[in-house]
Amino acid sequence: MTNGTIKKLVSDRGFGFIAAEDGKEYFFHRDAVDNFDSLNGGEKVTFEVEASPKGPRAKLVKLSQ
Repeated sequence: MTNGTIKKLVSDRGFGFIAAEDGKEYFFHRDAVDNFDSLNGGEKVTFEVEASPKGPRAKLVKLSQ
């Protein structure tokens, strides 16, 4: 699992970006999060990285405990 912080949410369009601790930024779609509507910018999350046609993206995004 990778650690990061929600950098930006575009809730009306159902996606966002995570700033990972390794300095990279990852796109994520609302389908990658159990409860997308409860997310806020600046929250700490854990996630996995998967390949996509447009480059690496986050999946299995969860709030850090």
